[in-house]
Amino acid sequence: MHLGQLPLTLLALMCRDTSETCTARLHINALEGEPFFLKYCPFSPGHKNEPNTTKWLKSNDSHGEVELRSSSSPRMTLHDYVLEFWPVELDDSGSYFFQMGNHTHEWRLNVIRRSKHNCFTEKQVISKTVEVGKALQVDCNHSYYRNLVNRTALYKNCEKIENNKNPSLKKNAEFKDQGYYTCVFFLHHNGKLFHVTSTYNITIVEGHSTVIPVILGPEINHVEVELGTDVQLNCSASLNEKDHVYWNFLRDDGQDPNEHEGEEIKARTSEGKWHASRILRIENINEKNLNFSYNCTVSSEKGLDTKRFVLLIKDRGDIPGHVFTGGMITAVVISGGVVCLVIVAVIYRIDLALFYRHFMGRDETLTAVVDEIHSLIEQSRRLIIVLSTSYMFNEVKYELESGLHEALVERKIKIILIEFAPISDFTFLPQSLKLLKSHRVLKWKADKSLSYNSRFWKNLLYLMPAKMARPRRGECEAEPVLARSCP
Repeated sequence: MHLGQLPLTLLALMCRDTSETCTARLHINALEGEPFFLKYCPFSPGHKNEPNTTKWLKSNDSHGEVELRSSSSPRMTLHDYVLEFWPVELDDSGSYFFQMGNHTHEWRLNVIRRSKHNCFTEKQVISKTVEVGKALQVDCNHSYYRNLVNRTALYKNCEKIENNKNPSLKKNAEFKDQGYYTCVFFLHHNGKLFHVTSTYNITIVEGHSTVIPVILGPEINHVEVELGTDVQLNCSASLNEKDHVYWNFLRDDGQDPNEHEGEEIKARTSEGKWHASRILRIENINEKNLNFSYNCTVSSEKGLDTKRFVLLIKDRGDIPGHVFTGGMITAVVISGGVVCLVIVAVIYRIDLALFYRHFMGRDETLTAVVDEIHSLIEQSRRLIIVLSTSYMFNEVKYELESGLHEALVERKIKIILIEFAPISDFTFLPQSLKLLKSHRVLKWKADKSLSYNSRFWKNLLYLMPAKMARPRRGECEAEPVLARSCP
C-alpha cells in the first residue's frame, strides 16, 4: 500500500520493555485498517497462577453489553489477557471490559477514520522538540508485533529514506532534520499482509543559550520625506525570547500628536532564532519632525542596542549629472543624424525623385490626354459606340463615360449604338445604355463589308445629323458616310 494512504501514528523512539505492551491508558485511539490489541497485565505475577476465569465484553449504546468470543468476528482473536483485531474497523468503537474473578478493567476505544487527503492523522501524531546539536534518535522497533514483522521501512515527510538498511536514525540534530518521521511495520497473519505505522513530528530548535541582541541596519537611517505626507519607520532586531524592542522619541516640549508607535511583533524562525519588529508611523509630516532623532532600542539582560532614524526634506536640486550627460549625448546624436540625412537628400535629390516616381507609379502625361478627349467630345454631335469585346476591354472607358454624360445629362450629342459582333455578356457596359432608344441601336449582320446602298448604311445615315452636301467640280457625290473625302 502506498504511504500516501497510510495514516501516521505514534513514533517509537526507544526499545520498550515488555511490560509496556500492556494497555494502561483508559481512553485509546486506534486507526481503522490497522492491527490493534488490548492487553491486560495482572497487578502481581501471582495473579497469573490463580484459577480465576477470564472474560472479554463489549458495550455500546445500541447493543448493550455483549460477551466476546473468538467466533464473534473473524477479525478478532482472544487470548487470556489479550484481545487482538485483524484489523480494527470503525464499528469496533465502544467500551471494552476484561473480567477476571471479581476484578474488572475497562477501556474506552475510539476508532479514527482514515484520511483520504492527508498522509497522517493529527490525533495520532505526538510532537517532539530537539535542540540543534543534541542527539536525535529514531528506532523502528515494535515490542508487541516484533515476532510477526516481516520488514520495516522508515519515511521522512512521507518519502522513503533511501539506502537505509537498518530502519533507524541516530545523529546530532540539524535544522534540516525537522519533519515527520514514520516507521512502517509490515507483518503477516493468517496468510494476509498488514501494516502498522508509528509517526513522530520532530521540531529542531536553537539551543537555550542567550544571544546578544542587536538592532538590524545602519547606525543612522536618513529618510527623505515631503511635508504633509506620511511615513512608516520599521525597526527590526535579533534578540532573545524575553527581550523587547521599543521607540524613544520624547522631546522637551512633549510628543507630537502625529507620531504613533505600533505593537511589537515577535516571531521565531525555522532555525530557532527570535526576531522582533515595531513600526513608528508619522502622519502629516511637519517641520518639527525634520532633523529629529527617532531612536529604536532593544533591551536585554546583557545590555542595550540603539539605532537612530532622522527625517530629511527631499532634495529638489538640479538634474543629476549622469542624467544631464545622457540627455546631451542623445541630443547630439539625433542632431547629427538629421544633418547627415539633409546632406544626403541634397546630393542625391535627382536619384530620390526618380525613385519616388518609380515607386509611386505616377504618369503626368495622362491629364493631357483626358483634356483632349473631352474637347473632341464637346465638338461632336453624334457618339457612335461600336460594341465589341476587344474595344470595351481597351482603355477607352473615359471616352465612353464622357460621351454618355454629354448625351444623357447635357443632351448636347446623341448616341448611335452598333453591335459589331454578338456579345453574350454586357455586364461590363454602363447601366445608362439601357436608357437608349431601340431605333438608335444598329446591328452589323454581315461577314464582310456592305455596299453603301445597304439598309445598314441607310439607317446610319438617317441617324446622323442632316447636312447639305453639294459636290464641287471634280468631286464625287456625297456618300452616306461621316465627313469622308472622295478618293
